[in-house]
Amino acid sequence: MKLDRLDHLVLTVRNIETTCTYYANVLGMEVVTFENGRKALSFGSQRINLHEAGKEFEPKAYRPTPGSADLCFTTTVRIGEVVNHLELSKVRILEGPVKRTGALGSMISVYFRDPDLNLIEVSNYEDLKKGPAVSKVVRSSDLHLG
Repeated sequence: MKLDRLDHLVLTVRNIETTCTYYANVLGMEVVTFENGRKALSFGSQRINLHEAGKEFEPKAYRPTPGSADLCFTTTVRIGEVVNHLELSKVRILEGPVKRTGALGSMISVYFRDPDLNLIEVSNYEDLKKGPAVSKVVRSSDLHLG
């Protein structure tokens, strides 16, 4: 067997509408409605299907739990612009920008949490190729948001 790509994943959340609003406004994902009114978040050629905790569709993960995911998304937007957007969106940055290693090599990342407290990482591979991408490492304790 040879796998090609990840088509979709399922995220179990406390409130589907809250999740849809957050991911659309903060991460720019498109909210999609499909079979029987189910909701998904679409970006690029991938999708995140949403299950509400306690109302999951079968088959499901063995222990579907809100807040148990650790997801990394890549962007071509400069990481400084990502930080500015997060600050304007009143999102508390936990760490970053910091250098990390992803599936394709070195990248610059910023970390924060979604409404269910899943860890979200947004990364940019190109910033490292364009020269000094980070002049200061930002930690959540350095930020005074809101």
